Amino acid sequence: MPVSKLLVIVGPTASGKTRMGVELAHRLNGEVVSADSMQIYRRMDIGTAKPTPAEMDGVPHHMLDVAEPDEDYSVARYVQEAVPIVEDILRRGKLPIVVGGTGLYIDSLVSGRTFAVQATGWRERLTVRAREQGLEDLWQELQEIDPEAAARIGLRDEKRIIRALEVWYESGKTITQHNRETQQRPPRYEAVTVGLSFQNRQDLRNRIARRVDEMMKRGLVDEVQSLLAQGVPRRCTAMQAIGYKEIAAALEQGGDLTAAAEEVKLRTGQYAKRQLTWFRRNRDTHWLLWESVPDFEAARQKAAEFAEAQGL
Repeated sequence: MPVSKLLVIVGPTASGKTRMGVELAHRLNGEVVSADSMQIYRRMDIGTAKPTPAEMDGVPHHMLDVAEPDEDYSVARYVQEAVPIVEDILRRGKLPIVVGGTGLYIDSLVSGRTFAVQATGWRERLTVRAREQGLEDLWQELQEIDPEAAARIGLRDEKRIIRALEVWYESGKTITQHNRETQQRPPRYEAVTVGLSFQNRQDLRNRIARRVDEMMKRGLVDEVQSLLAQGVPRRCTAMQAIGYKEIAAALEQGGDLTAAAEEVKLRTGQYAKRQLTWFRRNRDTHWLLWESVPDFEAARQKAAEFAEAQGL
């Protein structure tokens, strides 16, 4: 059975993915499926750079605003919810265009990766054990059960240690075995991937700085204050997102909001570097560097010609 093709647009934050996705959707009869681990949250719009209705320009966007900020959202849930959307787009004869900077979401969606058990009582019990007995105790147990995973995860990664043990207790399989079996399956989709970035790292940093300044002008501080006033816990996953964490800390501690914004710029730059490291592992990505084109229209044309040459 032939594997359906998707267009995937990746790149670091502030590299122009949103606009490119919309423009290519118009040209290629597509709909956008967001792959951003923070844009899934409702009422978190400014700090996540969630596209506005004007920016969407009439193109349907999916996988935005699908969870409350205090929910524990996972890549498994993302795949579970995104796959039916992609299949529906394909059934209607349109092109799914996956746009985002969360590499794990994209890779998991495209690869057809399945996930072992999800949030169960074991996770809570293991979390309590980590608090009461110390994380090292859990890591030692993982080392006995699955030494390969223990070596890969390390002593301090509480989330992944607990996840590995949870899989073992619920399924009887080590997470190493589970991952190996998953990787042997054929991919769910064939991804035609376009990457957007800058040759000069300073150009990207400047773009990030301008974006953060714009977020502050648009009311990022008010957005964070509103979320806290609504009872969203400062320690929940969503509020650990870059931009929210720094502003929330400044508000709580009476800190300098200008200094907090500068920290957001720094952290975002560091995150962009990690994104590029992830995306560059895919040697099939067709990279477009903004310095290599005279304007956006030329970049859009190159991206469209590449997609069409790949049969999209």
